[in-house]
Amino acid sequence: MSANDENIPEHCPGPASEDAGKKDACAGCPSRTFCASGAGKQDNQEAINAVTNRLSNVKNKIVILSGKGGVGKSTVTALIARQLAASQSDRNVAVLDIDICGPSQPRVLGVLGESVHQSGSGWSPVYVEDNLSVMSIGFLLSSADDAVVWRGPKKSGMIRQFLADVDWGSLDYLLIDCPPGTSDEHLSITSFLSNAGLTGAIIVTTPQEVALLDVRKEIDFCRKVGVQVIGVVENMTEFVCPRCKAKSEIFPAVTGGAKEMCADLKIQLLGALPVEPKVARAADEGSDFLSTVNEESLVKKEVKNIVQNVINFCEK
Repeated sequence: MSANDENIPEHCPGPASEDAGKKDACAGCPSRTFCASGAGKQDNQEAINAVTNRLSNVKNKIVILSGKGGVGKSTVTALIARQLAASQSDRNVAVLDIDICGPSQPRVLGVLGESVHQSGSGWSPVYVEDNLSVMSIGFLLSSADDAVVWRGPKKSGMIRQFLADVDWGSLDYLLIDCPPGTSDEHLSITSFLSNAGLTGAIIVTTPQEVALLDVRKEIDFCRKVGVQVIGVVENMTEFVCPRCKAKSEIFPAVTGGAKEMCADLKIQLLGALPVEPKVARAADEGSDFLSTVNEESLVKKEVKNIVQNVINFCEK
């Protein structure tokens, strides 16, 4: 499928707001009559069934969210995925990048320029390691500079294809890297996974209040659509000078940061990652940061702690 494909139905995949009785949320929508006829819900149920069947061999399905852009969500997703795959060789992990307009995972995971192959069983994801694969619209564009100028319904159709038409095989973890906010992509992914056993959500933030304000909205979104919050990862908590070991707050936690917010909202703080320039460099280069540093690395220690907390949650 190309970015110019016009075959995706131009109607809402089934707004959660209608089911919740908040009908005024759909006021003015050109597809409201279509939805009211029942055809929209029928199509949506067919998509949900197709996704459920395809993902029947995926044990844990985790969405990774952020309220605000620029908090390092895609980098954190890649770090978690690499650690999950590296810590146990028979553990199969995949990353699905549903940030349709700003796909980052092909570059961050070092597979930029790879092609997606299609077989009788569907699209094949691109493999980073023997037990780590990724799928992204970035593989379907003719150039990394191409802009995807789509409205919500086409994004929804693309997400459905990623979930239902990719041959994911048997997976222990499917990490779904979402765009910032609480909009079309988020409603689509939670709707399509409603019968597939969505494990929960990991929310990424930075310490300052301007980011935490949006994270609270993200948590409220999860509660409204029935997605359990696994926990919060605070990224860029502080900078530790590699020479003198002095600590500096790049983003001051004036209200107590994610730790205080999690305590208030009774949510687990999965971990806090310090600022590490080598992580940003590895993301740009597509290299595996975790394999290039020793066990004394503060980032590596914290990533291991975060991943263990996620595993503990999933195995409960």
